[in-house]
Amino acid sequence: AAYCTGLLLARRLLNKFGLDSVYEGQLEVTGDEYNVESIDGKPGAFTCYLDAGLARTTTGNKVFGALKGAVDGGLSIPHSTKRFPGYDCESKEFNAEVHRKHIMGQNVSEYMSYLMEEDEDAYKKQFSRFIKNGVTPDKVNDMYTKAHAAIRENPVHEKKPLKEVKKKRWNRAKLSLAQRKDRVAQKKSSFLRAQEQAD
Repeated sequence: AAYCTGLLLARRLLNKFGLDSVYEGQLEVTGDEYNVESIDGKPGAFTCYLDAGLARTTTGNKVFGALKGAVDGGLSIPHSTKRFPGYDCESKEFNAEVHRKHIMGQNVSEYMSYLMEEDEDAYKKQFSRFIKNGVTPDKVNDMYTKAHAAIRENPVHEKKPLKEVKKKRWNRAKLSLAQRKDRVAQKKSSFLRAQEQAD
C-alpha cells in the first residue's frame, strides 16, 4: 500500500507539471534499484528529497516503500538500497526478489495462508475486510497489479462535489429587539397582575 501511495504521488505530480509522458518511470515492478535520469533536450527530471520526519528509518519501514513507489513512478529521489526489505547488513547484499515480494504483498499473502491453517478466528478477525471484498491469499498479487495499472492509467485526482450540510444550532438563537421588548412587556404585565391579586 505504501508503494502504491508513492506511485500515485509521483504520477499525479508529473501529470500536474506535464512530465508524465516524458518520465514514465519503471513500468514493471522488479524490486531492483532504479534511478531516474534526466533526458537531453527535455525538461529535467523532477528531483525531490525524502524527509523521514519522526519515522524510524529502520530497514523495511513503510516510508521506504513509498519512496520506492515514487522513484518507480518517475521522480528522481537520491537513495540507496540499504533500507529496502531484502538488504542484508551482514553480507552487505541486496536481494531484489525479497523487495519485489514485499511490494506485491506476497509477505501478507503468506501470513494469510499461515493464519488460515493455524488460527481461523484470528484470520477472520484480522483480514475481515479482505474476506468481505473476496481477496484470498492467491489474489493479493493480482490486486496490487491492478492497482498499479489503474494508478498509471488515470492518476488525476477527481474532486467530489461538496455536500450541502445543514448546520445544527446548539445554543439558543438571539432574540431580536422587538422580541426582547415584547418579553419585558409580558413580564411586567404578569408581575402587575400578580400584585393586583395579592392586594
